[in-house]
Amino acid sequence: MFDVVIVGGGPSGATAANDLALRGHKVAVIDRAGRIKPCGGAIPPRLIEDFDIPDSQLVAKINTARMISPTQRQVDIPIENGFVGMVDREHFDEYLRARAAQNGAERHTGTFLRVDRNGPHPKVIYRNRQKEEIVLETRMIIGADGAKSKVAASEVPGAGKGRYVVAYHEIIKAPGKVGSYDPERCDVIYDGAISPDFYGWVFPHGASASVGMGTEDMDVDLKQKTADLRAASGLAGCETIRKEGAPIPLKPLDKWDNGKDVVLSGDAAGVVAPSSGEGIYYAMMGGRVAGMAVEAALASGKATDLAMARKLFMKEHKNVFKVLGAMQDAYYKSDERRERFVSLCHDVDVQRLTFEAYMNKKLVAARPLAHLKIGIKNLAHLMGIVKPEHV
Repeated sequence: MFDVVIVGGGPSGATAANDLALRGHKVAVIDRAGRIKPCGGAIPPRLIEDFDIPDSQLVAKINTARMISPTQRQVDIPIENGFVGMVDREHFDEYLRARAAQNGAERHTGTFLRVDRNGPHPKVIYRNRQKEEIVLETRMIIGADGAKSKVAASEVPGAGKGRYVVAYHEIIKAPGKVGSYDPERCDVIYDGAISPDFYGWVFPHGASASVGMGTEDMDVDLKQKTADLRAASGLAGCETIRKEGAPIPLKPLDKWDNGKDVVLSGDAAGVVAPSSGEGIYYAMMGGRVAGMAVEAALASGKATDLAMARKLFMKEHKNVFKVLGAMQDAYYKSDERRERFVSLCHDVDVQRLTFEAYMNKKLVAARPLAHLKIGIKNLAHLMGIVKPEHV
């Protein structure tokens, strides 16, 4: 009999498992072995601090981000007062699962099948490697099984109806500096030739690199566009280590729990930042608040406490998601708009405020005049009053 069974052992599920195990709860984590989510792997200092990530997990430290427009305009944004850490999800996710297990969580490898509600407590049923059906009886369930969550689809009304970007990337053996590739710089490519409605990326991972793109357009050939991106970056001849694809949600679900004994976290709850596609920090924070909600419900016996997860998350991050969502809707619709977006990024105030928000996960209000100036420039670009700057 478990206090909590967590379906999914990615950053969100593993974080919830670790937090709950540390607080003395009996926890089981069910994870499918071998699945690696496509991900650029960038993590900000806020994540490293909040979740106690050791330096050994960082495969690279990035000090510059380059924005590239449809006309190949380049804007380099220095990362002041710190760095962006890079992780490889193959090893990072396993580190998080192993840490949770060391702190008392019980690991199970298999594929989630269903929740059985015959009896006083729900039973989570999964199929293990030997094709056997294993039953875990529990008081609470956390669904952390990704964007197309089976837990969400079967247990939480309204789940599975949101917008998704399909992401695809290739992990390659990376050389030193070659072509436009720089092992100390992240490149973000806003070009309709690569993605008609999102972006492409080239992110260094030390001895390897993640090269990929995302789109909502199901007619786009993701593998061909990624090959085009590799060629444009001078990386076509590099050895491919692995290839991965997965859907990425674009909006948090309106409801994260079933009002009884199930709460969602991570991609299953839709917590990937619009515009940037950043997911690791928000997934881990989603796992943390899901764990807090479950612990509250276990202590009080009130299933209504499960709603705490979404309330806590949105209180902290709602405004950031709202601003990023508006940015994506405004600037990702055409190459002309993307050109203006990259041009806007020339502005030093835009650069500083953007990275302060990214590094610290808060909209910075310390410089109101800078915000006002950015707002005026933003409107001017969207209305076509100004021409994109040339460099």
